[in-house]
Amino acid sequence: MRVIAGSLGGRQFEAPAGHRTHPMSEKARGAIFNMLGDIEGLTVLDAFAGSGALSFEAISRGAKNAVAIDIDNGAITTVVKSISDLGLKKSVKAIRAGVSSWSDNNPDTSFDIVLADPPFEKLQIKSVEHLVEHVNGDGVLVLSWPGALKAPEFMGLTMVAQKTYGDNQLVFYKKTG
Repeated sequence: MRVIAGSLGGRQFEAPAGHRTHPMSEKARGAIFNMLGDIEGLTVLDAFAGSGALSFEAISRGAKNAVAIDIDNGAITTVVKSISDLGLKKSVKAIRAGVSSWSDNNPDTSFDIVLADPPFEKLQIKSVEHLVEHVNGDGVLVLSWPGALKAPEFMGLTMVAQKTYGDNQLVFYKKTG
């Protein structure tokens, strides 16, 4: 895998072995960041991080810092190695935890951008609902969701954009009020 653009553009990193994660395509990753625009200095939560690709892409494009959360030990081990290989120890933190338990233990932590790419074979809508609490007042939640399913609605968020890429859709939500 590789970082698409920004200061780390073209740099390679590893994807976790096995089939427990589904790495997002470069096209979909690029679309997320093109839609987000300038993210200079913003904070990012990469939920269901898998390879950490979204965290690395965010930092490469100017985000202040990123937190990558995944419950899979192999995924987090791979993310930690990539953080070291890419020289991102000061800007990306990898945490092995389930999204819901992390949320319960960090109720006051919020981010400018929350990226959620849950496993499609075992959709975790309740875990994704927890993430709404971590979107700050001007923040955005970006959800990768199976293209064949209706995108979920969340209390406190308004859907502002939706794009389909292959078998998945990217859904952008903004905080309401």
